[in-house]
Amino acid sequence: MSQKLSVFVVLGLIISMASGCGNEQTYVPKPKGYNRIDLPPHEYRQLDEEHPYTFEYSKHAVVKPDTFAHSEPHWIILSYPDYDALIQFTYKSLDGSPEKLSKHIDDAFKLAAKHHVKATSQREQIIELNNGKRAVTIEIEGEVPSHFQFYVTDTTNHYLRGAVYLMEPTLNDSLRPVIDYMKEDCLHLLETLTWKP
Repeated sequence: MSQKLSVFVVLGLIISMASGCGNEQTYVPKPKGYNRIDLPPHEYRQLDEEHPYTFEYSKHAVVKPDTFAHSEPHWIILSYPDYDALIQFTYKSLDGSPEKLSKHIDDAFKLAAKHHVKATSQREQIIELNNGKRAVTIEIEGEVPSHFQFYVTDTTNHYLRGAVYLMEPTLNDSLRPVIDYMKEDCLHLLETLTWKP
């Protein structure tokens, strides 16, 4: 009985090997994918703190004071805790000085240039806002922590610079939805920006 069983096992192996020989399948690896990031709809509220400016900012962000060692009054951070991201704002009073304005604009481009080591491209653009103001935006591509920066000024009294930072070390291609989401938030706050007397 065991001899018959072993003959059937051997025959079964031979048949299965013979039937599989002509049907070779090549292995195709799956392409790399990125984690899915579900972003909430854009919703805004008014900045009510005592600053020389106000704007509408995301309801998904938290306003914090800037605790950087050299921070000045009216420097704030909009923190997006769910995405480990933030927008840093630096405000400067111009006091009617064209020299101060020129220095702050130069500083904005110097700060953007610090990303050139890992940047693949940088694009500056003057945008006309629906509220009648103009802003300069700087978009930086590559594995950089800040992809979107901007400044806006009334050229005589107020200057405000913003920079979006992603603290997540993941490849930036996977974070593109967050980058685009925060860029839209920045454009909204620029559209709703008003200077206080």
